[in-house]
Amino acid sequence: MQLPAPGTTEGRAALAALLSDPARALVAFDFDGTLAPIVADPRDSAPEPGIVELLAALADRLGTVAVVTGRPAATAVRLGGLDRVPGIVVLGHYGAERWEDGRETAVPAPPGVDLVRAELPGLLDSLGAPEGTWIEDKGRSLAVHTRRTAEPDAALDLVKPHLVELADRAGLRVEPGRMVIELRPAGVDKGAALSALVAERAAGSVLFGGDDLGDLPAFDAVVRLRAEGVPGLTVCSASATGEAAGIAEAADLVVQGPAGLAAFLGGLEQALARG
Repeated sequence: MQLPAPGTTEGRAALAALLSDPARALVAFDFDGTLAPIVADPRDSAPEPGIVELLAALADRLGTVAVVTGRPAATAVRLGGLDRVPGIVVLGHYGAERWEDGRETAVPAPPGVDLVRAELPGLLDSLGAPEGTWIEDKGRSLAVHTRRTAEPDAALDLVKPHLVELADRAGLRVEPGRMVIELRPAGVDKGAALSALVAERAAGSVLFGGDDLGDLPAFDAVVRLRAEGVPGLTVCSASATGEAAGIAEAADLVVQGPAGLAAFLGGLEQALARG
């Protein structure tokens, strides 16, 4: 299996650094849309076939394998079977939660989350949100999904300004995604979580793969780390519908969804096995 070459000079240099010193490399991935295909109901999410096994094989060769997700850490572990990956670090809620070796730690959720939890159902009812609009309660944040409505983009446009106002009152921030808007605590994002993990592990190189707007802070963190002397590679898991266009433009390497990422990881594992 041939390992695809990144399209940028910086990306090629980072891949070369990872291959030359894998014991100091850190690779991290978003969950939904990256390791797992997007589905209508996030509760039905499951990893791309074979991808967890590839992560497990890579964990034996690389310094750190991690998942950085907006989901609760324990949910990602359960849905993904990520406990099969030796030594994996799962950072949930954009880094507010950490699962490692079967143990979970977390910072307290701000009170604004409870305010949103109390007011959001009534707000959507008052707006006449179309059938199929639903609320996902993640514990430390809440998300409004429109993927199952007849016109997802129109439904999102209807509710967005009101969600922004509610988030402002609650002291939370609004995070847009694929046919979803999440209201979550400020001061946490995937970029901060990734940077902190790179510093903790004293990583000699970093790779991050993502597919959505919420992954852009991690892409930006990779760029900052490059400026600090840490080679970095960004990988976009592109959607067939083109929803990840902005992410693809920012990436060093684009693969076709979770299946494409699995193929890339297979090539990476083979390249490392060859030494």
